[in-house]
Amino acid sequence: MALDTGAGAVLVREVEAPRGHAELLLPMVDEVLAEAGVALTELDAIAFARGPGSFTGVRLTASVVQGLAFGARIRVIPISTLAAVALRAIETARCEGLAPSRVLVCNDARMGEVYHAVMDVDSGELAGEAVSSPDVVRERWMASIATPSSATLAIGAGHGFRAYPELAALPGLAKVYPELLPRAREVLALAKPLAEAGRSLDPTQALPIYVRDEVAKVPECHRPATRVG
Repeated sequence: MALDTGAGAVLVREVEAPRGHAELLLPMVDEVLAEAGVALTELDAIAFARGPGSFTGVRLTASVVQGLAFGARIRVIPISTLAAVALRAIETARCEGLAPSRVLVCNDARMGEVYHAVMDVDSGELAGEAVSSPDVVRERWMASIATPSSATLAIGAGHGFRAYPELAALPGLAKVYPELLPRAREVLALAKPLAEAGRSLDPTQALPIYVRDEVAKVPECHRPATRVG
């Protein structure tokens, strides 16, 4: 949870928890609002990480945001979790003296796949958001660097690189940050220019983005037989 006070300060509450998000989220919202001395209805909009990510986490976040926004009659701004990781990687790399022009984000999607996309640093645009096997990610990345620019410096980020170490060996990556997770402060930073440009949405648009339609794969031995008649 991160809140822009409008006075040059950002208040943050964050915790990395494998479960129990439903019990943690609303108290953190209350704490930050109380510290800032503002009511929920005074906010311009609520930004949230809309996915891709775990079905439970993404659905919970969207549901809570939609409920808060409807109740307070304020608007919402969905932000990609992959974009949030990319922004964090850019800032981390710059602190280390690097000036990346592209970021390959790979987050573990389980089931032998990763959520992935590429951010162009200059434009801030995220392209190719998808879920694929590491082999497909490699194919797409190799195709994208077939005619590299001499000025291009690419980095990788996201726990997909930790789950699939072979991705960290992709050519053209100057540095990989496998431990970076999306945080509220990056979601807020990405949402601010959208809010200022009047690109917030109605609360009905606080929807999760799964990318993948399958929740679980059914083993072949458990699949129903195909009947032809």
